[in-house]
Amino acid sequence: MQENSPVVISAIGGSGGIGKTWLALHWAHRHLDRFPDGQLFVNLRGFDPSDKPVAPPDAVRGFLDALVADQKEIPADPSAQLALFRSLVAQRRILMVLDNARDSDQVAQLLPGSATCTVLVTSRDQMAGLSATHGAHMLPVDALGGSDALALLSRHLGQDRLSAEPAAVTELVEYCAGLPLALSIVASHARLQPHVPLAEFAEELRDAATRLEALDAGSSATQLEAVLSWSYAALSAEQAAVFRLVGLAPGSDLSVHAAASLTGLSVTGVRKILRELVRVSLVQQHASGRYRMHDLVRLYAAQRARADHPQEECTRALQRLTEFCARTAHDADVLIAPHHAAIELGEQSDGCQPQPLADAGAAWEWFSAERANLMAIQHMAAERQWHARVWQLAWTLTTFQLRQGHLHDNLIAWRAGADASKHLNDPPTRTRSHRHLGRACAQLGRHEEALSHHKVALAGAEEDGDLLGQAHTHRAVAKAYEEQGDNQQALRHSEQALELYDALGVPLSGSHALNEVGWYMAKLGHVDEARSHCAQALNRCRSSNDRSGEARTLLSLGYIDHHTGEPRTAAGHFRRAIALYSDIGDITGQADALDHLGSALAVYDPGEARHIWQQALELYSAQHRNADAQRIQAHIAELADRS
Repeated sequence: MQENSPVVISAIGGSGGIGKTWLALHWAHRHLDRFPDGQLFVNLRGFDPSDKPVAPPDAVRGFLDALVADQKEIPADPSAQLALFRSLVAQRRILMVLDNARDSDQVAQLLPGSATCTVLVTSRDQMAGLSATHGAHMLPVDALGGSDALALLSRHLGQDRLSAEPAAVTELVEYCAGLPLALSIVASHARLQPHVPLAEFAEELRDAATRLEALDAGSSATQLEAVLSWSYAALSAEQAAVFRLVGLAPGSDLSVHAAASLTGLSVTGVRKILRELVRVSLVQQHASGRYRMHDLVRLYAAQRARADHPQEECTRALQRLTEFCARTAHDADVLIAPHHAAIELGEQSDGCQPQPLADAGAAWEWFSAERANLMAIQHMAAERQWHARVWQLAWTLTTFQLRQGHLHDNLIAWRAGADASKHLNDPPTRTRSHRHLGRACAQLGRHEEALSHHKVALAGAEEDGDLLGQAHTHRAVAKAYEEQGDNQQALRHSEQALELYDALGVPLSGSHALNEVGWYMAKLGHVDEARSHCAQALNRCRSSNDRSGEARTLLSLGYIDHHTGEPRTAAGHFRRAIALYSDIGDITGQADALDHLGSALAVYDPGEARHIWQQALELYSAQHRNADAQRIQAHIAELADRS
């Protein structure tokens, strides 16, 4: 805390139960020697539901009662009392603790004018006004980290008891989510019942629906639900409604644009309310335009939503949020993959406001920021049987997930998408779902399962007479056979795909199939035909500005050159592919291209090959492509043995 300012003011802010009062009193006790003239404490009852906040004149009178021996010397007029108080503390080294302040205005009227005084304020309000007008030093208090939470439990219960049940302790820390009051309540219960296993207390907290009831130490001041209710009761009706709905939103945080669709308010309107919720420490703004709640505060908000909010409104709010995600993801997908087929999302609902995205860079940023939330939203939609939205999210997330190497996410998304497609009465959608689920399985090395889904997709497309679906699925089946080492079958299916694309007049997909035919020919040793097919495919991709297809075709040409004794020419193809993949944000493709480049370089520049393979290894490891990572590690080890 600072000294040598006109009045040293430190404001400790944070949500109810976060430990503000404890921190203030702990600091005061440790620094008694700095305030030889005394300490003054007042509970300003800023968020006490049982009584009104303490009026500043009443607080001043309380200070005078402590400072003046002869009560007859205290004037009756409040202004005179304030003047007397300030004259008494002038030039005295006193600490004032103003606990549980309502807002900056309440505190400002209690401040002394002496530079020798230090004022310590605790509040759920952020005290921005006090910072602006009096230079208060702000000390926001956040939830405890894992090690600090364990230390708190250890102080209450002893390390031996914690060490005896490590799994139960881990659960207790998780369910209390770093909130000191919650941890202290659990520790108090456990300390009073030393023969009860900690696992029983963990089991009590396991059910989210009753967790807040379990965190009850017997009085309103030490009952977590009551403590949170004090802040909730102080909100306006509109603020309370936003608070409740934010508590219902799945995911780890919420953007202001998502909150606008969730609540049906304008972006400007909901931003203003969110800032008010931040001010009273019910919501945290952890990044620009992004808000989150402490886990137990979120639980309380959701509980209040179930109790105070009409359930049909809650449902509509979550439907708007899900639609917001589907529509914004669709727009983002179009920006990062213009050639990816668009899908029909239906008429836009009232109150749903998709986030505007200026360009592909903004689209990548949005996807990255919302990755976990989008998966949580899809999961919620599946639970509520909003089948169309579940499938739409699987489709619109695919390019992002595959290019960024989020392969497990892609598998989860398409398992949900395939299940949802069963309820949509749309055979082509079911075919697409099995094809994409098969590809997701193949990406993770589940080749038997992949081939099974591809065969279901192919049978469905043939039954429905869906020639385009058949062509797409033949390519997927070809890839599955390649992974199983059957390049002859892979070539057969890729040739069937090419024939269908040409007959249907689908040049973009046809160029991809043309490249794949060349690739499988090369793997079977038919290099001249392979080179011809791939060269044609490259020209087609470039003429249609298909950079993803161009990069894949360069990999094929590089492979052919490498295996026909031209490693330097091959390296040039691979480097151009890497640049293209980098440009379109395809980290999965980058890893593959680096892998191939390392192989070409190993022929004539093993030092550079080791460097390149190390980059590929890092990407493969980050993408959990364990078989590829192990293969690269073996290559690097072979280079080391050769040197």
